[in-house]
Formats: sequence, C-alpha cells, structure tokens
Amino acid sequence: MSDLAAEEAGEDRHFVTALARGLSVLACFGPGRTSLANHDIAEACGLPRSTVSRLTHTLTRLNYLQHLPESGRYRLGTATIALSSAALGGLDVRAIARPALRAVAEAANASVGLGVRDGLSMRYVDCHRGPAAIALNLDTGSRISLARSAMGRAYVAVCPERERERIYEDLKSLDPVAWPKLRAGLDRAVREHREIGCCTSFGEWQETVCAIAVGFDPGGGLPAMSVNCGAPSVITDGRFLMEVARPLLIEAVRGLDGVMGA
Repeated sequence: MSDLAAEEAGEDRHFVTALARGLSVLACFGPGRTSLANHDIAEACGLPRSTVSRLTHTLTRLNYLQHLPESGRYRLGTATIALSSAALGGLDVRAIARPALRAVAEAANASVGLGVRDGLSMRYVDCHRGPAAIALNLDTGSRISLARSAMGRAYVAVCPERERERIYEDLKSLDPVAWPKLRAGLDRAVREHREIGCCTSFGEWQETVCAIAVGFDPGGGLPAMSVNCGAPSVITDGRFLMEVARPLLIEAVRGLDGVMGA
C-alpha cells in the first residue's frame, strides 16, 4: 500500500486497508511489467512478501490474476480484462473524439493522446500517431506524470478547485523537497490554460519530449479529461507546437467540451 493510501487509512475509519492493498497489487502491472513475481510486487507496493503471497493467492482464486506455474510469476487475469473493457466502454467520448484527434496527429506529425486522472498520474485511454518515423513510446493504458506532463497539467487546470487543492496536498506529502518546483509548474500551467488555451511541458516530463495539452469537461457525469499533442524534440519543438499544433488542438477539444451532455 502506498504512503498516501496509508495516510488515507489513518484518517478515514471507512477505509478498507485490505482492499487498498489488493488494488495496489493489481496496479503494479502495466506496459513492460506484464508478469511479476511476489518479490517484485512486494518491492513495488512496500508490503511484506507474506502479505503479498496471500493477496496474489486470493486475486488468483478470483481470476483477477493468473498464476504462471513454469515461472512462478503472475499476470493479469480475465476478471481485470472484463473490468477494463467495462470502464473503457463507458468512455463513449473516445469514439466521438477519435476522428478529430487523429486529424490533429496527422496535421502536426505528432502523437495525440486522450487521458484521465489515475491518482497522481494520467492514464492514456486513447492514442493516435502521425506519420513520423519517430514517435513517443506511449499507448492506451500508459501512465505519465500528473505534475510534470502537459496532459497532467491540463487536467489540473480544468479540474474542480477542491480536487486541485487535494492534488497539491498529496504531491506535497509525497515529496516535500520537490514540491516548490512542482507547485510553480502547476501554477504556471493554470495561467497558461486560461491565457493561451493550453498547457506546456517542454523537456520537463522527459528531457527529450515536447508537448502541449488542453483540458475539458466531457459532461455526462464523467470527470475532467485532457488531450495532449507531443513528439520527441528531435522532430519537433515548442515553437512548432505552439504555432501549428495549438490552434488545431484547441479547436478539436472545443468540440468535446460537454459532449456527453448534462
């Protein structure tokens, strides 16, 4: 269980620690981490191996994990596939957004992604690539930094004020030393989104990546989302993104604001 989850447990008497630990085990899996041993999970979650062993046994019995006898490792099971399919199926905004986002990717010769918040990260729920031979190594399901990426900053810029305050509190608790610089970047992003219509991250998430992003409220009870447009700095730069991609991205996202209705 993460430090933040442990803090939640201490503050909230309704918080179910065992459930949080089980979900943290599932969250360990992702791109590049499709199969994990108990010791890998224990290290990632900060839990004793004996606890992890019980959790993986239970999750396997419920088909949320699949045990691989030949290696002793685990991979996500069919129950998680059903959950992810149901969750993505509820995001009809993806299908609505797809033609416009694909057009931006082609015109800007860049990668364009649609993302939602996942804790202190952003999770890609859709991704489109332009014709460039070199593209960002990101796809549906990938996670990126909430505080340092353009996508995450755009989310912070449009999310409700109370949620933004809680995000700031969590980021500060997680890393007090890094917090002042992160806070400055996020405050700048909120101003950027208001004044120029997008947020930027030029080498701040990854030194070799330039990106811009626009946040929006899809409506229909869905949380805020954001769309980014970026590429390795060897094929694009901040000036190109601001002058060429920015108006295209703003126009595309404008058509998504409130698209799911009240």
